[in-house]
Amino acid sequence: MSIRLNKAIRELNIGLQTAVEFLEKKPELGEVKNELNFKLSEGQYNALVGAFNNDKEVKKDAAKLLQKKTKEKKSSAEHKGEAVLKAERQQYKPVGKIDLDQLNKPAAKKAVAPAEKKETPAAAAVKPAEEKKKVEKHDASKKHAASNEEVKPVAPKVEKPVEAKVEPVKQETPAAAVEVKTEKKIEPATTNAPAEPTAVEEKEDNGLFMTKNEKKILNTPKVNVLGKIDLSTLNQSTRPKKKSKEERRKEREEKAGQGNGQGKKKRVRINKERVDINAAANQQQNQNGKKNNNNNGGGNKNAGKKNRNRNQKPLEVDDEAVARQVKETLARLTSKSQNKKGAKYRKEKRDAVQERLNAEAKAERKESKILKLTEFVTVSELATMMNVPVTNVISTLMSVGIMVSINQRLDAETINLVADEFDFKTEYVSAEVQEAVSEEEDDENDLVSRAPIVTVMGHVDHGKTSLLDHIRNTNVIAGEAGGITQHIGAYGVTLENGRKVTFLDTPGHEAFTAMRARGAQVTDIVIIIIAADDSVMPTTKEAIAHAQAAGVPMVFAINKIDKPGANPDKIREDLSQMNLLVEEWGGKYQCQEISAKKGVGVNELLDKVLLEADMMDLKANPNRKATGTIIESSLDKGRGYVSTVLVSNGTLKIGDNVIAGTSWGRIKAMFNERNQRIESAGPAEPAIILGLNGAPTAGDTFHVMDTEQEAREIANKREQLQREQGLRTQTRLTLSDISHRIARGEFHEMNIIVKGDTDGSIEALSDSFIKLSTEKVNVNVISKAVGQISENDVMLASASDAVIVGFQVRPSADARRLADREGVEINTYSVIYDAIDDVKSTMVGMLDKVKKEIVTGQFEVKQVFKISKVGTVAGGMVTEGKVHSKDKGRVVRDGIVIHTAPIDALKRYKDDVKEVATGLECGISLVNYNDLQVGDIIETFTEIEVEQKL
Repeated sequence: MSIRLNKAIRELNIGLQTAVEFLEKKPELGEVKNELNFKLSEGQYNALVGAFNNDKEVKKDAAKLLQKKTKEKKSSAEHKGEAVLKAERQQYKPVGKIDLDQLNKPAAKKAVAPAEKKETPAAAAVKPAEEKKKVEKHDASKKHAASNEEVKPVAPKVEKPVEAKVEPVKQETPAAAVEVKTEKKIEPATTNAPAEPTAVEEKEDNGLFMTKNEKKILNTPKVNVLGKIDLSTLNQSTRPKKKSKEERRKEREEKAGQGNGQGKKKRVRINKERVDINAAANQQQNQNGKKNNNNNGGGNKNAGKKNRNRNQKPLEVDDEAVARQVKETLARLTSKSQNKKGAKYRKEKRDAVQERLNAEAKAERKESKILKLTEFVTVSELATMMNVPVTNVISTLMSVGIMVSINQRLDAETINLVADEFDFKTEYVSAEVQEAVSEEEDDENDLVSRAPIVTVMGHVDHGKTSLLDHIRNTNVIAGEAGGITQHIGAYGVTLENGRKVTFLDTPGHEAFTAMRARGAQVTDIVIIIIAADDSVMPTTKEAIAHAQAAGVPMVFAINKIDKPGANPDKIREDLSQMNLLVEEWGGKYQCQEISAKKGVGVNELLDKVLLEADMMDLKANPNRKATGTIIESSLDKGRGYVSTVLVSNGTLKIGDNVIAGTSWGRIKAMFNERNQRIESAGPAEPAIILGLNGAPTAGDTFHVMDTEQEAREIANKREQLQREQGLRTQTRLTLSDISHRIARGEFHEMNIIVKGDTDGSIEALSDSFIKLSTEKVNVNVISKAVGQISENDVMLASASDAVIVGFQVRPSADARRLADREGVEINTYSVIYDAIDDVKSTMVGMLDKVKKEIVTGQFEVKQVFKISKVGTVAGGMVTEGKVHSKDKGRVVRDGIVIHTAPIDALKRYKDDVKEVATGLECGISLVNYNDLQVGDIIETFTEIEVEQKL
């Protein structure tokens, strides 16, 4: 069974869009189209009926109520009137023709045509003088027949005989038209009062069918019959033509001007007085919608409405009335009356939503002036978050004496300075998330002395690791690739006198700035080591600046005093120029000359370090939950994520729930720096822990929590904040950037994915790559992570046209096969120098080669020969270099370049030659150039392609 959608919505009393949207939510019933003629399946129709059956029942109830009202009206009309003939169409049977001449009065009365509701002024009206009852007449166009009815006239008299036309009775609706012409017309007056029925002599004839409107005709008063009309003598073709609308209007105006009756005078008087438009409008409002109720008296009240409306002039618009009505309408719409609870609820809901949106917008504007960041963000990231050019940030820092580069990391104090300059406030995410971690206050009685934490800093190859090797009696350098330290190491050392010292070895390469900064943050004492055969290098100055910023006491160690050319006094002089005076020169900083290789002066250096520690009176509480710092983190294939931590307070044990940055977990195992299992680590002791779910960032603070769930919640919150900051620091290509690139012309972009063994090395390598960016080649580090090169890294590199750089890690077998198939380049390195140099050479290779001119020789024109079909040939001598036949020539006359063109021919005597050396004569002709003169110098040169420099 199928039914059209149009029929279904009419049956269910719903809209087309409602039905279509309902069926679209049920795709299992089949496809539906937004068309009225769409055929519904049986399942779709049943679904509509089940969902909208209530609307269908409402429609049925409304229809029943309408039918009930119609029946009541019919019954009331029947009670007012006389009994009428009840003839059913099924019972009517024609018996033959009717002789119209022998029709009796009831028969003529029953043959009257049905009256139309629409009436015209051409119908004749009869008004009884005493009773003032209305006699209803019918449209002249229908030509009612009233010749055989008896009426008792009171005021008007009919002079002419009544013309009437009675047509033969048809099967369904017998009708007769009557045209009544009266000498005088009575002006009707508008009224809604129904006419009282009068008695009419009836004679039942069940053979005739009576229409509904004939009931009113039976109630009309009887008229006198003046005579009979012979209808057979009437010629239908001689009937007057129907008058036009204009002719009927003129006829009404003429008759209205000739009338002297009382009703006509009243009508004229009403038209003259009806000039107050406002009064008419008020009268219309007071009547509350009643029609044609003038209350002027008189019986002719029915046709006045049409005459008045026809002659009425359009009302003028009153601005004050319009404004008043608009105001009242708005008042009704906005009123909060008790009978409009729905509107009141909706308005209050809209107001609440608007208030909430305004509050959110205000908070967003306020939030936009607050920078949520972590410490040690780069200058570029800070400028991006503030939405200002990075050059403005650099110039601001230069104005206060701080020299920075675009990718240099800033500390909190510098960030606050820049933010205040640009009207921003700073909120450090690390400080915000620390609030969730409760800090315990230590009792003075619980504090015990702890070992000092000493950090060794200095320039690369100045002997930092060699000093620690001598102290630890090991050889760490042999295990480091390239003989340089690329990881920050933590070592616990027990000296000969039994005292313990924890040493931190930081990398000296300039790429490890962040590592050195972290080392200064967690240490108690800093040893600045400087080679005696060198000078105070920029890296050394930077390490000193980090120590001064952290407020950590420094001890200077002048190394390599055993080498020839060592000059310790020169080092002291360089330090004095930095306002750092050693004790030998009357300053406050301790200094010791040592030789790390031979062990000269090492014990004296340790004594001075312990003296500084004793002056600081270092104490900690071992009987509490541990806190400390992440020194390094890495991913071990057999053990998972491995983190090197330095406990600053409390005791760290196996089984503790630890949170560090965005990583969390339960400690499964602990090792010391020699990979020996330990059960706990006290204050100032380094340890290697296993069990975290990720590799925390080096420098993060770790805390021991009561439950694993608490640690997980805090880590998730930190991860969300870190992700938000990452989104804020992302830069997207704008139209201005595109226009700048087009203006610069050549522009290349190099995407790099960095994978490494430790977090600190990855960060240092990424910063080094970003620093290589120039105006012509931009370097983007799109991803950096700890661990092996995986297939996901290869797919990301394939999608973004990136190069994978692995630092002391290797790709898996599947990743290497996928890289070969996708054409992704994977480069692995063990020394940071090699990685930086290769990326730099790759950037140079991305640039287009430029042409460079090399002057090969000079030729002086001695004589000019003009040869037909050849042109001008210059004869002369090569004064410098060699002239080759494939070179280009530049004509120089009086020091001014006249023309440049390739050499067309190079001849010595009559033979073509490839080159002519200095001091030999030859002839030269240039391509398409004949204006050679004696004394000209032809400078020959060749063009070669050379690589651009960054």
